[in-house]
Amino acid sequence: MRIAVGGIHTECSTYSPVLMNVDDFHVMRGDDLTADPYFRFLHDFDATVAPLLHARAVPGGPLSAETYQTFKAEFLERLEAAKPFDAVYLAMHGAMHVDGMFDAEGDWISAVRAAVGPDMLISVSYDLHGNVSQKIVDQVDIFAAYRTAPHIDVTETMAASYDMLLRAIKTGERPGVLRVPVPLLLPGERSSTEDEPGKSLYEALPNHENADVWRTDLMIGYVWADEPRATACAVVTGTSIAAAETAGCATATAFWDVRDQFRFGPTTGPLNEMLDTAATATTSPVILADSGDNPTGGGVGDRGDVLSALIARDWQDALIAGITDKPAVDACFASSTGATVSLKIGASLDPAGGSVTADAQIITLHTGNTPADRQAVVKIGGITVVLAAKRRPYHDIADFTLLGLDPKAVALLVVKSGYLSPELAPIANPNLMALTQGVVNQDIPRLANKHRPKGTVPFDTDTDFTPTPCPSIRFES
Repeated sequence: MRIAVGGIHTECSTYSPVLMNVDDFHVMRGDDLTADPYFRFLHDFDATVAPLLHARAVPGGPLSAETYQTFKAEFLERLEAAKPFDAVYLAMHGAMHVDGMFDAEGDWISAVRAAVGPDMLISVSYDLHGNVSQKIVDQVDIFAAYRTAPHIDVTETMAASYDMLLRAIKTGERPGVLRVPVPLLLPGERSSTEDEPGKSLYEALPNHENADVWRTDLMIGYVWADEPRATACAVVTGTSIAAAETAGCATATAFWDVRDQFRFGPTTGPLNEMLDTAATATTSPVILADSGDNPTGGGVGDRGDVLSALIARDWQDALIAGITDKPAVDACFASSTGATVSLKIGASLDPAGGSVTADAQIITLHTGNTPADRQAVVKIGGITVVLAAKRRPYHDIADFTLLGLDPKAVALLVVKSGYLSPELAPIANPNLMALTQGVVNQDIPRLANKHRPKGTVPFDTDTDFTPTPCPSIRFES
């Protein structure tokens, strides 16, 4: 068996004015793909891989049309050059938006289908925050999505999709995919699988699986994409339409029935309220999530609102990691460690973001592998601030230790995040989430809503729901 492997993986807020380009992506081509740890699971299977191209980026704004077309054209060229092969596996996210285009994944996967013909098996893996259209379902034979948020089952999910693909080739069984849309959208911060009711919903998914139902998934969807396909849904892979309908309708109904029970996991409130709580904490480190500017949710990552609020309070022993601001980083690199420079911090990418002008002492300069990787650590009074030349999260302990910082040693750690990452959550003492401004802010009902399906909660509230199965046109009963 020879399997063509590749894809494109990112998440895009349609409210962000900052377009992504080719330089924002980590691109793996050919043998670099199979050698990358992200695809290490491929070595566990008895199949030959035809590695194509995989482009992956930190979530952000829409892709420029040129960027998307560049990646798509190269992928299709590599797909054609790799023939012959027996099937295709695509590692996707599901919430990509291209400037001027709706349903970018539908466009990408449809192009793959057109290139390989109607009979070849195509399997995909998705983030549970992807938005799944019927166009996508109609192009694929196998589907699998993450079942954890925070996402700790990425490799497991990719392997599951790949394993089902090999099973279909070996046995000759022809699975299909069925979608049951649910008129509901929740932010990820209110639907973590570590909290109820999400925890129980996702733990129940394998209970629907049997000889006829290979995989059952629940897609929360991506709420910050104003697209016609933006909605939650159940997605089922199986060999029987009747069995898939039963599993899909049960999953969709279970989700709808508990829709009013979803809550934020950490203590959550307006920024000033959360800072008041942090100021009276007797334990540490208090970790405060700046949720509206979270880059892993599609936020720009350049807002200086929290820094401004801390300066106004003359806060001591705080660490902010980090703020994207290339001009500020460049100004630091034009000086030297130990020097004091006047910096404008914030709103370097999105003019709507808050900014701060202050004198800052340069503590550390980290060059990285390229100028785009440069980071600067500065101190403003009692506040240490990490500045980055390029949009990026600070969600792993290694992100701090690389800069000589210890996130456990400060009284207050501020990160641009929603729910905390698996590495930061255990050290939070306590974990607070500020409802801040930004292109992924949590005031969902007030988001501009021009293209989502009518009747979608919470944009519309007078909504009835009867599960309606939508099988793929490829589904063979």
